[in-house]
Amino acid sequence: MLLYFEDELNGATRLAQATHLPARRVERHRFPDGEIKLRLPEILPARVVIFRTLNDPNDKLIELLLVVQTARTLGATHLTLVAPYLAYMRQDMAFRPGEAISQRIVGKFLADLFDAVITVDPHLHRVATLQEAVPLAQAVVLSGAPLLSDWIAAQRQRPLLIGPDEESAQWVALAANRHGFDHAVCRKLRRGDRDVEVALPDVVLAGRQVVLLDDVASTGHSVARAAHLLLAAGAVSVDVAVTHALFSGDALQVMQAAGVSEVWSTDCITHPSNVVSMASALATTLAQLQARHDGQN
Repeated sequence: MLLYFEDELNGATRLAQATHLPARRVERHRFPDGEIKLRLPEILPARVVIFRTLNDPNDKLIELLLVVQTARTLGATHLTLVAPYLAYMRQDMAFRPGEAISQRIVGKFLADLFDAVITVDPHLHRVATLQEAVPLAQAVVLSGAPLLSDWIAAQRQRPLLIGPDEESAQWVALAANRHGFDHAVCRKLRRGDRDVEVALPDVVLAGRQVVLLDDVASTGHSVARAAHLLLAAGAVSVDVAVTHALFSGDALQVMQAAGVSEVWSTDCITHPSNVVSMASALATTLAQLQARHDGQN
């Protein structure tokens, strides 16, 4: 069975159709003081998939705690979290004394709740595998880069893929190699959430259709700065492709004001820019985990 929340009905429906799992909504009520009450189906099968993408994560983490503890009392013995966006992954070390290392804390929290976790392009910097952040044998990472690459190939002729910073290199290379696109990455100096300096790569930009590609975009300021520089250097167009369309506040307007033409994203986070669905890839991974489980029993 697939459990979901009302605000993610569309994504859950696509996944349920791709997996042929029956989908049931978790009823949710918020009291005036902010506390949450949840209600699950009265009887659950042994294997349950919980679909919850973790943007705006704070309430959702409490929801997961309540759902999982309740699901196990209702018959579930194996619980899989499908979280297309996985929050709190950026803080993987204490940059100043006393800072909480949220990646380890939230990762351990999820590992204690679930038997398996599936996510897409987690924002990992200094750890090589998701298992280091979420200590589970079945902690699986998918990428939106190949599907975004397919979309870009259908929209642009001989595009140049550029990452806005060095951390984006892995996704840019993955997307570029799928269709043989030229690619490069910028260098970024961040002084604050909205104070970013970008240095363009040493490649010919004049006359090129450029696509800025990354795992996530939030404020849009890094993308906007890169787009402005690329157009000034002779690029004929700059589009943006991201796995996770966080796009807080006026991010879209900031990017458009800098000259960005099109913004494309996967449906990991629901947003008007969604053009690529991850449902089929997620369904395949769930089937593989099920087959592995069946083979061991």
